[in-house]
Amino acid sequence: MNDASRMRKPHIFLFGIIFIVLFIVSSPLKAQTVIRDSEIESYLSEWFSPIFQANNMSPSQVKIILVQENDVNAFVAGGSNIFLYTGLIEKTENPGELIGVMAHELGHISGGHLVRGREALEQASYESILGTIIGVGAAVASGQAGAAGAGSIAGSSMASRRFLSKTRTFESSADQAAITSMNRAGMNPEGLLSFMRKLEGEELRPTSQQSEYVRSHPLTQNRISSIAAGVQKSNNREKKTSQKWLEQHDRMRAKLMGYIHPEKVSWAYDDKDFSIPAIYARTVADYRKNNIESALSGIDNLIKQEPNNPYFYELKGQMLVEFGRIKESLKPFQKAVNIRPKDGLLLTALAHAEIESSQDSGDILNKAIKNLKIAAQAEPRSTRVHRLLATAYGRQGNDAYARLHLAEEALLQNKKPYAKQQAEIALKSLPKNSSAALRANDILLFTTKTK
Repeated sequence: MNDASRMRKPHIFLFGIIFIVLFIVSSPLKAQTVIRDSEIESYLSEWFSPIFQANNMSPSQVKIILVQENDVNAFVAGGSNIFLYTGLIEKTENPGELIGVMAHELGHISGGHLVRGREALEQASYESILGTIIGVGAAVASGQAGAAGAGSIAGSSMASRRFLSKTRTFESSADQAAITSMNRAGMNPEGLLSFMRKLEGEELRPTSQQSEYVRSHPLTQNRISSIAAGVQKSNNREKKTSQKWLEQHDRMRAKLMGYIHPEKVSWAYDDKDFSIPAIYARTVADYRKNNIESALSGIDNLIKQEPNNPYFYELKGQMLVEFGRIKESLKPFQKAVNIRPKDGLLLTALAHAEIESSQDSGDILNKAIKNLKIAAQAEPRSTRVHRLLATAYGRQGNDAYARLHLAEEALLQNKKPYAKQQAEIALKSLPKNSSAALRANDILLFTTKTK
């Protein structure tokens, strides 16, 4: 089934913000799933911004990519991209532990420890990077709906070990860089130590029972002792995490549990618990279990409590789309975008709903294209944005621009022959010397150069 037909059947395509869609490959190993979630990414960006600034880096220079996987792991790949497993988030008790881990990974970036891949990897989508490194299928689950598998490369777990083992000699250096960064940022480095101590006992287990994080970031007593000494010397070790960040951490974990482990929500949150995280977890779990009335009642409750929260409107829009009420989804999606007008994920979600409700109407398709063009600036590696642009232009009968965006999508997926083919066809009809024609030529040049 192609993407266009999938989008026309709201009960078949999955529009959930973190609804898991796995790309099936011949390899018996698990597929990995990239998660795109505007709320969680905004929290992480807020928490890590002081660390970036302490390293004279802009938050826009480093992308944090969530991977739906119960194992505990984090690593740097494909440029300044930090891949963070949801299993690691679930293991943390507070933002400080996540900040410590991310400061460590940033230490690999700022220390020049990155393993540079081929140029194609530097230009690839996050799914393609993950599939290349892990050696199994990679898929995307996102608020952009209809997430299809992208960039899967069958292989063995040795692929990740070969890649990640190249950073092993740099672990102690990254630890010290993390502590230095947190001190410069005026942050308490205790979280790094407390998280590492959680993993310390794994070194005594057989390799097969160790987490991916321990296998790729080998812990030694010397490392733990060195981190402890650094924390003890810190002038910030008594600083407390803000209540706002603690609440964000609680919401993030509640949301992830609702999506990934809906069956656990009733055990984790007492039915007499009416805190925002508890209601959030129950609402998302009801959504995942297709309890339509309970899910909509829950999200309306949350919106009533926080009428300016864009992520609650986003979730309601996603629910309505998946429940087959696409036109109704436009209003909450638009409210979310009004609150965060430059958020690429929210814009893409709105545009997708606009395309599906357009009945090929020119006005609404033009609105969708406008939103997607803004989204593309914030999400330059999003295959979904280009697929939706191709769909919108195709429905308008603009074949040249549709093929140009199919070429862009294929390039991100590292499908160079198809990208080249589509760019060549697009060039035949694109206005000469236009920005679109120049981009098509760039794609042709890149696909020819990197064969």
